[in-house]
Amino acid sequence: MSEGLSNGMRDVVIIGSGPAGLTAAVYTARANLRPLLIEGAQAGGQLMITTDVENFPGFPDGVQGPELILNMKQQAERFATDFLQGDVTSVNLSERPFQIVIDDEETIEAKAIIICSGARAKLIGLPSESKLMGNGVSACATCDGFFFRGKEVFVVGGGDTAAEEAIFLTRFASKVTLIHRRNQLRASKILQDKVLEHDKIDVIWDTVVTDILADESGRVGSIILKNVLTHEASTRKADGLFVAIGHSPNTALFADQLDLDAQGYIVTQSDSTKTSIPGVFAAGDVQDPSYRQAITAAGTGCMAAIDAERFLEEEGQN
Repeated sequence: MSEGLSNGMRDVVIIGSGPAGLTAAVYTARANLRPLLIEGAQAGGQLMITTDVENFPGFPDGVQGPELILNMKQQAERFATDFLQGDVTSVNLSERPFQIVIDDEETIEAKAIIICSGARAKLIGLPSESKLMGNGVSACATCDGFFFRGKEVFVVGGGDTAAEEAIFLTRFASKVTLIHRRNQLRASKILQDKVLEHDKIDVIWDTVVTDILADESGRVGSIILKNVLTHEASTRKADGLFVAIGHSPNTALFADQLDLDAQGYIVTQSDSTKTSIPGVFAAGDVQDPSYRQAITAAGTGCMAAIDAERFLEEEGQN
């Protein structure tokens, strides 16, 4: 982005550069709204650490996550979206035009804002976990379960997410083992029953994963476990490890300004992407605790762009 390109009033500022933000950019740019997209520190969002994406329409042979993001960005650039590399460090949504501060230095004013800052999976925190992410380690069974057909996989967690992921993985994996640090699941009773009664699911209680080891191909080959009561360590062969200990929406900047739900996700109206403040819209995982898919993020990005365009038209600002 050239010097001074972000200066002056913008019709629309998009915060976040994943599928939601990039789709919103394509639609707002085509509507001649001169969008400015602020990419953030992790440009491209979670797809940048995803290898094969086989469930995004239009790619019959699948596509690499980073390639999909690059294609989306090039499409947005084609329609003259401006991109700014930087982090949003504060926002003021109490008055219009809205103010967005980048890297504690530059202030941008906007008539409308589309928040697409996403959510991040909560991880165990092991160096090997980050290193092998996308190579046998995953935080999304719906995204990656297909790649483990006939394999033996492990799921870390004990809540609804972990139970749902374990049950889903039984469609593909030959065996699923749930690892939980306590001696009782936190999942709802109906999900607990499904897990405990399933003939393809085992549960290891009172245990945590302390390391993930790669095989000769550079993918997950085994995991090291530790019983939290006896401190006994053991090694288990593994083809994959799914971390299912929850997600955290990236909403800290908006906590005191927008309505959030109990989990911290931005609340939007049931029939739109409108937030509690007129002119501020939210799309993608930042307002979606249920689906968390690239295609649903892109869909809500389209919706937010159309909602923003209509808002500006009604306000006589477009």
